[in-house]
Amino acid sequence: MSESKFSLCIVPARYGALVMPFLLSIIMTCVVSLVSTLRGAGLDGFTLPLWLSAWLASWIVAFPVLLLALPVVKRLTGRLVKLK
Repeated sequence: MSESKFSLCIVPARYGALVMPFLLSIIMTCVVSLVSTLRGAGLDGFTLPLWLSAWLASWIVAFPVLLLALPVVKRLTGRLVKLK
């Protein structure tokens, strides 16, 4: 398999199991903390530092929880999904 000259492969393959939960936790906590911050502070009270502090606090909790929950979720998925 040839690599594109625009490839972003900068992490060794052995860390692949951490990259997906890392990226997923960043995306999900950004969205959830943004919604939560807007609901709590409103548009008038919303500031970027307020949202970033809410995001960081939620990500610090979410990433380790995601790492711990992922094996359980994979097993549950394997039991729920019917293979051909």
